[in-house]
Amino acid sequence: MSTPGIKSRPAATPIDILPTDAARLYTHIHPALVLSLYALRFNAIVADPVPALLQTLIPLSTLQTAYVTICLPPTAGSGSSTPAVVPKTAKKRAGGAAKATSDSNTAKIVPALLSLILSLLAITPLTGITLILFGAPITTHFAHTFLAAAHIAILAFLPLVYVLGVDGERWREVVGLLLPVDEVVGGMVGTLVGAWAGAVPIPLDWDREWQKWPVTIVTGAYAGYALGKLAGGLVFKGRKIMFD
Repeated sequence: MSTPGIKSRPAATPIDILPTDAARLYTHIHPALVLSLYALRFNAIVADPVPALLQTLIPLSTLQTAYVTICLPPTAGSGSSTPAVVPKTAKKRAGGAAKATSDSNTAKIVPALLSLILSLLAITPLTGITLILFGAPITTHFAHTFLAAAHIAILAFLPLVYVLGVDGERWREVVGLLLPVDEVVGGMVGTLVGAWAGAVPIPLDWDREWQKWPVTIVTGAYAGYALGKLAGGLVFKGRKIMFD
């Protein structure tokens, strides 16, 4: 029974992509682009992880920023998910339509850039500390660890920051895995599970160059992101993660 005078908050619903042709097309192309980027950079990452991972952050950030801008509603739907409606009288004025388009683009691009900055400056250190707690080298390889953390943060959390903003209650639901599954939540879960699974080959006595830290972690994160995003958006959308 609800308490009188206290308005209950509606339950979270799955995040839908924007109802545009560009969003419907790009949301399916995006995982292939992310995996292609990593495939192109894989040999360089194996050969010298630090500069290669640092250089790969730029195209990855571009792809993720493009994805959220084209496909997702910013800050829990605060941005318009449909093109702005311009009155007929305004359409007749010179520059009226151009201004509406500019305002709409600004409403998407600014949150996307802020989400990127927050992911790099706030979530990356937390992810790096988590990697250390899970067994990453604590006295060496700091650059390796935190560059891996930056890739994980941009893959898993940039889209979530874009759609949730700084809504503390929703972020508590993220931590508790209480949000319904969609392609954004699926991408996050896939990235984290993939990074965790990527640690499995490291201690195996295969003596392969690609087993060194943090190549397999980052590889698992990229693969997990693509699979989780597709599965969350196409197969498990609307379901809750259960721990029975």
